[in-house]
Amino acid sequence: MTDSPADVIRKPIDSARKHVGGLFRQMLAVVGLMHIAVAIPVGMATPFLPIGLPIAIIGVILLGRNSTWGRRWMEGVMTRHPRVEQFAPNWLMRLVFGRDKRTNLKSRAD
Repeated sequence: MTDSPADVIRKPIDSARKHVGGLFRQMLAVVGLMHIAVAIPVGMATPFLPIGLPIAIIGVILLGRNSTWGRRWMEGVMTRHPRVEQFAPNWLMRLVFGRDKRTNLKSRAD
């Protein structure tokens, strides 16, 4: 079975598109990581105006949606520090991780 000329041309283009798309997604993940890193000093410099919070949320969305290593890192942080997940709204958890927030099954003895 021989490939038609259109199939011969399409194979390298599809391969190049896949690699360029992967590179673009990794660049978006790095931009998200930079947003998170910039949000910390901006949030400290402007304590009365919540300027750092939207920057951090955009960074978390970019990082979580565009890289598996970023999603794994954020899941690890939320596993080690469950209070971080408490403060995240449910829409953000669904947008980034594709799941609802976990409920804490342990009852706190306060």
